[in-house]
Amino acid sequence: MSRTVVVWCADWPVAAALGEAGLPRHLPAAVFAQNRVQAYNQAAREFGIKRGMRRRDAQSRCPEVQVLAADEARDARVFEEVLVRLEELRPGVMPLRPGLVALRSPARFYGGEAEAGAAIAECVVGLGIWDVRIGIADELFTAEQAARSAGLQETYAVPADGGSTAFLRALPVHVLEDANAVSLLQRLGLTTLGGLADLPGADVKARFGAQAAWVRQVIHGEGARPVTGRTPPPELTTEVAFEPPLDSAEAVCFSARQAAEGFVKGLATRQEVCTEVRIEVAMEDVPDSVRTWAHPRWFSSVDLIDRLHWQLAGVVAGGAVTEVRFVPEVAVSEAVHADGLWGGTNERVDRGIARVQGLLGHEAVVSPVLQGGRTPRDRQAYVPWGDRPSTLRDRTLPWPGSIPPPAPARVLAEPWPAEVCDQAGRQVLVLPRGGVSADPARYRPSAGQPWQRVASWAGPWPVTEAWWEPGGGRRVARFQLVGVDGRAWLATFDTDHWLTEASYD
Repeated sequence: MSRTVVVWCADWPVAAALGEAGLPRHLPAAVFAQNRVQAYNQAAREFGIKRGMRRRDAQSRCPEVQVLAADEARDARVFEEVLVRLEELRPGVMPLRPGLVALRSPARFYGGEAEAGAAIAECVVGLGIWDVRIGIADELFTAEQAARSAGLQETYAVPADGGSTAFLRALPVHVLEDANAVSLLQRLGLTTLGGLADLPGADVKARFGAQAAWVRQVIHGEGARPVTGRTPPPELTTEVAFEPPLDSAEAVCFSARQAAEGFVKGLATRQEVCTEVRIEVAMEDVPDSVRTWAHPRWFSSVDLIDRLHWQLAGVVAGGAVTEVRFVPEVAVSEAVHADGLWGGTNERVDRGIARVQGLLGHEAVVSPVLQGGRTPRDRQAYVPWGDRPSTLRDRTLPWPGSIPPPAPARVLAEPWPAEVCDQAGRQVLVLPRGGVSADPARYRPSAGQPWQRVASWAGPWPVTEAWWEPGGGRRVARFQLVGVDGRAWLATFDTDHWLTEASYD
């Protein structure tokens, strides 16, 4: 029976983010999700950075650490290049997750397992990925653990015919993916998988869960998972060549119409639609024109021809077009963008906005979205029209110090200098313990507006921001003030002065 090979690219989220950002891979870097370390590389590990550590703690240990945002789509997209190269060595790879892939051993072709591992490592290193480790065993789980035990760019081959049992029994219990089962086993004094294997099977499943019971079966030579190779994705890129080259945008778009229809039809056969496409225009005597277009819904053939025409508007005058290529950057299931019960979006509006975006640039047209934050300004974020936000702060977190609902209707781009006084005309102050020196009686939102008597007020909501920074950070307190004229404001006391941040309807 063919042996199983597992290729592990350690710290893959960091490697993928650094590679896509064009940064050197030797820099200390960490991927953060919800302001906590999710993954980190060896350079960051040497500074003591660990998984789950807060961002400020990680930066205090290594100020120069590269802060990278978590993005599962990016990790999978970059890992696709590794899968394609491995399929050239041995067709039928089985991706486990980004950074981890299994395949049947090509040892017979390369003359041995060590030689096969060296060929695989050389292939991956050729892509600029240095931290690759390879494990070979009789079945998948053992091969994965062997890869995690291998050295940098080395192959760990577990002996065949019974070697897997001895190898697995010596592993610590923390290789289990179930944190609750690991904690319980350690409290019971079982520190290796050998102790787990010696327990009765029925009791293991009832006490430690299905995953621990399956690992016990693997140790006893049962429950092995076969390697089922993936079906290589079809080539969805559509291209059309022009001989002789065309120097008219209208002629190019007319000739590319059939290719655009074939592009959309090819995706439709897989029940997918394209929401982000890269249009590459090859030209004579001048550099190629390459631009990525995004769509808030999905691209039809008409949309593709429109984008091509807008892209050609400023480049055809410099040279003739020899080839046009439509490359799907993001393709998703068509069910995600199906029309609702009452219809979809206004296509005329979508096309108009996309045309403005094509003229001004992808980042020039943005749409507002809501994210987590303490202040109304922190909760605002802008993403390019058509893009899906991926790095927003979680709105479900508690965000201590944030103001209660309702949210203000207008958030000022720059806070106004304001004044808040008591009955005696003295400025109202916020005391160190969070109280106020006196009740607010009069309020002026800005220097150019008249004074108003305060009809009601709420607060303060004090918060100390960036207290770990030199100088002690910034301590502010926010108030909701309602004047006798009916207008409501969000006012902030910052150290020794007042600001108006937002207004309510």
